[in-house]
Amino acid sequence: MPRPSRRQFLGMTATVPLAATGALTLGAGTAHAADSAYVMGYFTESPDMLAANYGLHLAVSTDGLNWTPLNQNNPVVTPTAGAGGLRDPFILRKQNGTFVVLATDLKGTDWTYNSQYIHVWDSTDLRSFTGYRRLKLHDMVTHSWAPEAYWDASRGQYGVIYSSVNSSGHNVIMVNYTGDFVTASAPQVFFDPGYDVIDGDLAIGVNGVNYLYYKRNSTLVGARSTSLNPGSFTPFSTPVSHGGTEAPTLVKSLTSGSTWYLWGDTWSPNGVFYAWQSNDLAAGTWTALDQKTYTQPLNSKHLTIHPITTTEYTNLLTRWGTPAWNRLKSYNFPARYVRHADYVGRIDPYAFDPYTDSLWKLVPGLADGAGVSFQSVSHPTRYLRHYGYAVRLDENDGTPAFAGDATFYRTAGLADSAWSSFRSYNNPTRYLRHTNYVLRIDPVSTATERQDATFRVGY
Repeated sequence: MPRPSRRQFLGMTATVPLAATGALTLGAGTAHAADSAYVMGYFTESPDMLAANYGLHLAVSTDGLNWTPLNQNNPVVTPTAGAGGLRDPFILRKQNGTFVVLATDLKGTDWTYNSQYIHVWDSTDLRSFTGYRRLKLHDMVTHSWAPEAYWDASRGQYGVIYSSVNSSGHNVIMVNYTGDFVTASAPQVFFDPGYDVIDGDLAIGVNGVNYLYYKRNSTLVGARSTSLNPGSFTPFSTPVSHGGTEAPTLVKSLTSGSTWYLWGDTWSPNGVFYAWQSNDLAAGTWTALDQKTYTQPLNSKHLTIHPITTTEYTNLLTRWGTPAWNRLKSYNFPARYVRHADYVGRIDPYAFDPYTDSLWKLVPGLADGAGVSFQSVSHPTRYLRHYGYAVRLDENDGTPAFAGDATFYRTAGLADSAWSSFRSYNNPTRYLRHTNYVLRIDPVSTATERQDATFRVGY
């Protein structure tokens, strides 16, 4: 069963002074001149919690929109103290060029768990993690959710912002100052508009203005200030949402001086990222991106995004490796992915369990190595094949007929050449396509049929 979100929990227990989800991402700060790619940090959950893992996961991207999970989408480091797990990781490049990783001290979805601490790691390159510790932030009987950090040049220190419930009785965003992420100053209220706010995210020094995005009533809202002083931010933007939306993350494009992206995580449906675009942060308005333009890492939750260099990107791929599997996204239904269910090939909305039903190994074609066959990760003796033009997941019986039915030639996408289409090996006038969300092979001639037969091969 899906677990309730923090927003749901807080709504059910309004009289209990619990803290917030805060995810204040300074990965949105001014990019270094050499930055040309991005790293994302996250943890994983899925609708029935089959993918629940509360360690630090990493993915990389060259465009900030489509992501390659590292280490087979397994964690690269996991906390050993406190709750023994993390949520809401955050990555910051410090002033000396190395990284610090912060995260909520919480494993799972026990929103009653209180912790005055956050997890901290140091890393020179995100390929190894050292100095693991917990940093104490306050003495309140509440928690310290979704910590993020930023450099406050006027103070010559880092600010650490997070969500807690203080004496006001509702969620506010707190701040502590530190020079080493080992000890921190006494907490102060950073932002309290008088109502419950969680999941803040900062973009600093954008044309002389600092922006703070946060979650209010399952929408993403912005505030701004010309300083970083506690209490100086004023709400201003138009709310955006898609279902129950939280964890805003501001990301500046590395290829356009004016383009910004706003990412949001959802708890209804659980674990789906949506993205919006703006060419003017000062306007406070956002346009939703078509889901065909971006793809989140599998089962990812509560992201942090930070720019990295080409060398760092390459080194991360070398250190952690790329997935041994792929996912196929539908072109004209980009919220849906190719999967098998009861051994029938179909496209279903992400996210779902068992999530492994949507993972495929694109192996050399069983009938022709120049083609491809789709081997199921969850049922590795079975392959997608057509039978009576319907596509199903069958056991490989080793016959030439099966090999031919399970072999396709990958071509440029019929609806978009940057995507892919798959022509049947033994019925070469027919392509893999969906109709009424079920896969089959058919002749393709109309624009709709070309879209039905076009897929993005990614992760």
